Amino acid sequence: MELVNTMQTVDDEADLGQAELATLGFALETTVLLLSPLVPHFCDELWETMGHDAPALLSAWPTFDEAATVKDEIEVVIQVNGKLRSRFSAALDADAETLKQAALADERIGSFIAGKPIKKVIAVKNKLVNIVV
Repeated sequence: MELVNTMQTVDDEADLGQAELATLGFALETTVLLLSPLVPHFCDELWETMGHDAPALLSAWPTFDEAATVKDEIEVVIQVNGKLRSRFSAALDADAETLKQAALADERIGSFIAGKPIKKVIAVKNKLVNIVV
């Protein structure tokens, strides 16, 4: 579903370059292959229309790329007095001090801490930053 939803965001194929069109075609072929066990006749028609000779059910499924599952960024939540107020992306290896500085610099947090003394900033690596005012 994520793949289909992402493909639906393409507004105009005429604005796409060769690389984008190739990626969109690969995504469409992948979708047809993954749906072929559920709706084999329909997928075979689509597969044949895409220019393939063998039935979709006999074609190999896409292979799993483990490197694509490795995260290099995480989403860190910012709390003020224990209440969720904002989120930001940070590098996976960011230390607590970097997270604190990013949280305090967040523009949405400014209104919650404006004019109030900050008593404590608690940063839990790869999870959250809690600002106590």
